[in-house]
Amino acid sequence: MATRRRFLAIILLVALLSVDPHVPANADTPPATTVLAAAPWTWPVDGVRSVANPYRAPAHEYGAGHRGVDIVSAQSGAVRAPADGIVAFRGTVVDRPLLTIEHSDGYVSTFEPVMSTLSPGDVVTAGDAIGTVGSGGHTSPGTMHLGVRLDGDYINPMLLFAEVPRAVLLPCCDPV
Repeated sequence: MATRRRFLAIILLVALLSVDPHVPANADTPPATTVLAAAPWTWPVDGVRSVANPYRAPAHEYGAGHRGVDIVSAQSGAVRAPADGIVAFRGTVVDRPLLTIEHSDGYVSTFEPVMSTLSPGDVVTAGDAIGTVGSGGHTSPGTMHLGVRLDGDYINPMLLFAEVPRAVLLPCCDPV
């Protein structure tokens, strides 16, 4: 037992010494206080807010992860601008149609696969129809990927939407 405790203490010490105290644990992600938009964004599809594949931050700039969220939506369902902005790009990248919007304060949102008739330079207002859910890319049918960058760095898009209601735990069992 003493050997096991000594081994665990050594592992803990090595782990603590390997952390650079001058680098935040999530150096690639801006602090939450700088991520939150001035006003909450509008959910980009009609219906219940449902995420099929959540944001997963990469360990480093080129690391594996999921730099956005895959939102459940009806195939060919309407996609709406989550905030005011200007269309920066509309076109096909590899095998999927994309639409990118530049918003204020350094935010850029990208929707895929989204079919749109908008053109770069078009001005959109929060809630405006910007296209319809298409097909192609990594998303499964009935989902749309939304990625958001802040000053060039990917962030979790869910931080920009109105606060998610807090979970309430209910009693489940009779007291013992």
